[in-house]
Amino acid sequence: MSNCLGLYIEENIIKYAKVSKERDNLKVETFGTKFYDNLDKAIKQVIEETYSYKTPISINLSDEIYNYFQVFALLNKKDLPRAINTEFESFCADKNFNPNVFENRYAITQDTQAKEKLKVIHISENKIELNKTTQRFSGYRLQNITPISMSISNITNFKENCLIINIEEKTTITTILNQNIYNIKKIEVGSQDILEKINIKENSYQKAYEICKETTIYTSEGRDLIEETGYLEDIMPTLYEIVGQVKKIINESFDKIEKVYISGTGALINNIDLYFEEYLENVKCEILKPSFIKISPEINIKDYVEVNSAISLALSGLGEGISGMNFKNTTLTDKLPEFLKMDNSGKKGNTKSKKVNGNFFALDFNIPLDSIEKGIIRGIVGALILFVIFSCFSYMIKMQIDEKLIQAKEVVDNINKQMSLVDKDIQSLQNKTNEYTTKINNLQEINKRIEENNRTKKSIPILLNKLMYIMPEGVQIVSIENTTGNHIEIQAQSREYAQLGYLTTNIRISSVLTNVISTAGQKENNIITIKIEGDLP
Repeated sequence: MSNCLGLYIEENIIKYAKVSKERDNLKVETFGTKFYDNLDKAIKQVIEETYSYKTPISINLSDEIYNYFQVFALLNKKDLPRAINTEFESFCADKNFNPNVFENRYAITQDTQAKEKLKVIHISENKIELNKTTQRFSGYRLQNITPISMSISNITNFKENCLIINIEEKTTITTILNQNIYNIKKIEVGSQDILEKINIKENSYQKAYEICKETTIYTSEGRDLIEETGYLEDIMPTLYEIVGQVKKIINESFDKIEKVYISGTGALINNIDLYFEEYLENVKCEILKPSFIKISPEINIKDYVEVNSAISLALSGLGEGISGMNFKNTTLTDKLPEFLKMDNSGKKGNTKSKKVNGNFFALDFNIPLDSIEKGIIRGIVGALILFVIFSCFSYMIKMQIDEKLIQAKEVVDNINKQMSLVDKDIQSLQNKTNEYTTKINNLQEINKRIEENNRTKKSIPILLNKLMYIMPEGVQIVSIENTTGNHIEIQAQSREYAQLGYLTTNIRISSVLTNVISTAGQKENNIITIKIEGDLP
């Protein structure tokens, strides 16, 4: 039986889950959440409490960068990594980055819109930050460092096209098409924004976390629920921004998204799935649950949902999910056989050792060598012989290469002279091309603006005329703004929630605007103000 400890680490919180695997059976042995001021002490406490001194550990990557490239599907397997590396180097050149400071991994899937091409999800992390993380776990068996966006899909098997909304410290939206991860969207807002706002009121991060778990979101069927708790005003703006991003992804997707799964700390808020489902019309929303945990009256599945991220990381450490996403580079110590590895006391497991001047050696020559030790010695001698032979051949080849290089340099110098003349002609043509391209773009932009002005010229008067007939009594329009393109934002106020609700419903039913959404009401001096957004039909 193998096991792995998954640690999802974010600011102030560690979520952990120790998962064991026997054949195809998975089991969560222990799990929980720990709040910390000192990260190193918190990690040590989790490892001690879970008895994971010698257990492989899998943790999340942080501050990774996502890029997307397209390559031809007919490329040879040997040429594919080279093509991807070329695309990344081009990206670094555009951003003035040094590509050598990044550790890179990538996943490949079929491009759904271009069958002759493959889509590459390219993930990179700064090597300095990666080394800091690795050194923090130098005293433990760190085995896996994986982006949470790529591991969260390990929780269950997805048969439909779906999105996984993992609302942790920051929010990641993982798009799954045809049972493959197709896209990752990282949003800079998440549970941290919610917890910090509540923490200001309660002066306790742990209490803010518990309040978040106990909060229930109101839907359009509820009334005055925002008055029953002082925390919805801290929660709703963040969720509103997240659901807006999710809706945008669904609307822009060429492939139909059939379901949305919600995970992370945000999934603990009661009715969050109903809130998402209300805004994402015709898309089923539900909380992401580990598929291998059998639901029963004795098991509170919400406790497992709370540590979904840690469970998914542990599953990655056990070999589940996408391979090749581990950012932990294999060291020489990792490659050594288990009997040569030292524990924290300096002793090796099951090895005949002898202490000399305070140091432990792998072999004691007073004891006869066993078959393993003889094999190691033979291997070392064979390696030395091969090294000597290789060095001799290398020297001979190097002499021949140096001679050829001198000849090649003469040819290259002559070619460079000719190429410099060609470059001058190319630069002259390029300057002319750029000049004409700029003029064409300017003309196209002017034509586009003229067409847009002609199209929207009568839109606002028509909108005002429609609003006049559907305006409920007691509702006042504060402002109407055409933000971008066909997008309209309406600020309305009233003394009653119901009247503002009627206005929103009338706008939707009467097709005054499409894709209508509204914000939670803000009450001040008995006046309730909301913002209604939508697109002109």
